[in-house]
Amino acid sequence: MNEEKLLKRIVINPKIMLGKPVIKGTRLTVELIVEKVAYGETIENLKKDYPFLTEDDIRAALLYAAKCVACEEVYVS
Repeated sequence: MNEEKLLKRIVINPKIMLGKPVIKGTRLTVELIVEKVAYGETIENLKKDYPFLTEDDIRAALLYAAKCVACEEVYVS
């Protein structure tokens, strides 16, 4: 799946989870998914814990997080 299609799976709506980015159609935040992956959770286990979640949803969350970090500006003094 290409980048554009993956990123369309992430939505931001101030009425859902206080505007945090979530998987479209859910209240599952990108933050939660990325944190679980960082602590060693596998894609298969995430899909078991959240049956409505697809592998592309997880990849979309990781891609979204990577894009956010790529946009950060670093200032060194």
